[in-house]
Amino acid sequence: MMGFAELFLSNGFAVLVPDSRAQGESGGDFPTYGLKESDDVHGWFDWLVMQQHPKCVFGMGESMGAAVLLQSVEKENRFCALVAESTFASFRQIAYVRVGQFFHTGTWLGRIVLRPAVEMAFLYGRLTRGVNLADASPEKAVVGSRVPILLIHGLADDNIPFQQSEWIRAHDPADIVLWEVPFAGHCGAVNAAGQEFDRRVLGWFRSHDGGYSATPPQS
Repeated sequence: MMGFAELFLSNGFAVLVPDSRAQGESGGDFPTYGLKESDDVHGWFDWLVMQQHPKCVFGMGESMGAAVLLQSVEKENRFCALVAESTFASFRQIAYVRVGQFFHTGTWLGRIVLRPAVEMAFLYGRLTRGVNLADASPEKAVVGSRVPILLIHGLADDNIPFQQSEWIRAHDPADIVLWEVPFAGHCGAVNAAGQEFDRRVLGWFRSHDGGYSATPPQS
């Protein structure tokens, strides 16, 4: 993400680049793929508002970070706009994808034949970690949100299929725009599209920065 930080800084934005929980320097023993991380996003937003008093706060995430950011809008509606690249639609769906990738088959293997094994894995997570990873679902979180969202997904993504972003957009076609990038792999739109990537992302934020001020958190 530091490359994107440089892009934003060079175009007049201030940038906060936090480590997600259980990643980098942040605390936490294990990631929850958005279940707890979405509350962290809310806390980062509150900190920015209290410390910096910004006119607008934008968000950008890649892959799991994109999924975390999208899930945060269920509670955090103060964002002026978001960009999310290569996200999954639901952790359950991506679990089916992962099983198929491991055995070099389609998602049908995890969704049908090995579904009991997938469900047992979710049960193990609930029993040992106290979280139900099956509840991690960006596609459900965006329903009803009025935060403008730009989804980006490479049509050559062999990690998280581009259909995942299509499913998310289908839930709210009015406030969600999807840019599908030919020949781009996982989180690879910036490499495949170059200047068009910069133009679209910066343009998306700049087109949603008027008539809004972030408000302090309510006590």
